[in-house]
Amino acid sequence: MRAFTFFFLYSCIFYGQDMDSISRLKKNTLDRGLSAYFNKNDEIVKESINQLYKFYTEDNDSAILAKIYQYKAMYHDLKYQIDSSFYFYNQSMNISKLTNDSLEVGRRLLSITILQREAKDFLGSEISSIEALQYLEPIKSYRYLQNVYSNLGLVSGEIKQKEDALKYFDLSLKANRLNKNSKRKERGYLHTINNIGLIHQQGSEHEKAIEYFNKGLKYDSIKQKYPDLYALLLENLTYSGIALGRKNFAEDHYNEVIQIREKEKEFSDLSITHVLLSEFYIEEKSPSKARFHANEALKYAKQTHNNKRWLEALKLLSDLSTGNQSKAYLNEYITLNDSLLQQERQLKNQFAKIRYETDKKEKENEALKIENEKTLAEAEAQKQRATIGLLLSGISIMFLLSSISFFRFRRKKLLFLTQLQKIEAREEERRQIAKSLHDEVAGDLRLLHRKLEKSLLLEEAQKLEMVKDNVRNLSHQLSSVSFEEVPFRDQVINLVSDYFSPEFIIKVNGLKEIDWSQANNSIKRMLYLSLRECIQNCQKYAEASKMTISFSIHKKSVLLDVVDNGKGFDTATQKKGIGLLNLQERVQELNGTLTIESEVGKGTHIIIQTPLNA
Repeated sequence: MRAFTFFFLYSCIFYGQDMDSISRLKKNTLDRGLSAYFNKNDEIVKESINQLYKFYTEDNDSAILAKIYQYKAMYHDLKYQIDSSFYFYNQSMNISKLTNDSLEVGRRLLSITILQREAKDFLGSEISSIEALQYLEPIKSYRYLQNVYSNLGLVSGEIKQKEDALKYFDLSLKANRLNKNSKRKERGYLHTINNIGLIHQQGSEHEKAIEYFNKGLKYDSIKQKYPDLYALLLENLTYSGIALGRKNFAEDHYNEVIQIREKEKEFSDLSITHVLLSEFYIEEKSPSKARFHANEALKYAKQTHNNKRWLEALKLLSDLSTGNQSKAYLNEYITLNDSLLQQERQLKNQFAKIRYETDKKEKENEALKIENEKTLAEAEAQKQRATIGLLLSGISIMFLLSSISFFRFRRKKLLFLTQLQKIEAREEERRQIAKSLHDEVAGDLRLLHRKLEKSLLLEEAQKLEMVKDNVRNLSHQLSSVSFEEVPFRDQVINLVSDYFSPEFIIKVNGLKEIDWSQANNSIKRMLYLSLRECIQNCQKYAEASKMTISFSIHKKSVLLDVVDNGKGFDTATQKKGIGLLNLQERVQELNGTLTIESEVGKGTHIIIQTPLNA
């Protein structure tokens, strides 16, 4: 076959967009537009562009703007407006350069190389391919490296540089072996094997070409998995076989290719097969069949803008016709050929102009960047001098503030320690009073009670017994809790056990999770007494059936959280009793905070927060 196929590169360039920074909705828009491009539905591609503009208006994302230009290039490609497509690919590439996205730059350059090659701007395609390698090789993007090397091989083949073409196809195969996607890896291998065969076919080395085409056709389940590639390889094998005089199955093979391509709707490639069949029937002296396939080739070539096959079909029809009909086909051929040559020259000039303007703008931006860097460097030097002055001043101020803060902290700590000493002194006084009540007063009352009983003053003895019990209870209330003898955790458990009953269920959380050895005894005593006050108030006044006690550590503070399901009260109107006032005073003495939340009918929530240690 005398034509190189390169459509496979398009499917490799656009598929599998990197969506790390784009939302699901944006991804769906991109996927929809991409699918529409492959199905040649320019209207949906246009809708995707409009939707992307809305996304860009919302978040001003440069990556989205690059995609807008890419999809505009795709849209113009579907409209066969190659110069506009080339322009927008360049715009997309330039934005990706500014955002240092090497992969996107490499992809756009690959798209540009294809356009240049199809416009027969082979030198420009080669330059763009080499530039693409500079972006893709450092990031080891083997999937796209394989495509770039294949493009360089195809360009070398077009300009009759056989050795260079084979070298690039070999590099393409090496890159393809490192592709982790099995399907793309298989398709990439088969395309490259086909292209190597085409290079040998172009040099009339048909036996060598057939060797490569057969290698592809023997690939595992190729006809079922990749019917388009099977048809491509079979077509090329048949062409080289005919060139060697092996025509036995040529007609059957070409018809099989046509059936596959009609089923797959590969109309551009159908124009190639019909051209080849027309040439075959000319050699076989079957002009009517040759004319039929030439007309079919012309139909599909016009439909898909396959200009090369369009020209070949017109030339065949001119040779197969006579008189005015032949002249009409020949004139159409000459007109189209001249138009295409003119278009090729214009496209090359436009490509060069766009790249010149792009390079010029890049140089201007680079010069502006250097100038800005100089300005910024001078401003930075002035800023550094000012910063040094401010830094020295700041250090002096910070030293002064640190000194003030240190002395304030020291004073605050001394006040706290003094407060602790007062509390300890008061606790010692409470212990002495409790001891005196228990040992002396209670003892005297016990003796007096016995005398009254002996004197048969039983009523008076009973009242005195009540006084003695009150004195004993008061002694217990005043006695200080010793956490050296019984740990805080056990003290709390004992306290809860004293009040726990089926009618008054108490649940304790977080007690065992805290290392209470780190807490000051005064803190533990305050928590214990506060908890006891809460339980007593709940049982006596709240009419609660359930209470939940929770201990937790927050930074360097301990939190006691007490919640009951009692009748509650209105905190705004009800005055605090002696118990709550004592509770508040006890907490505030240790720089703690007391929070009481309650509503009538909704229970009470008490939160105590205090330093874990002095």
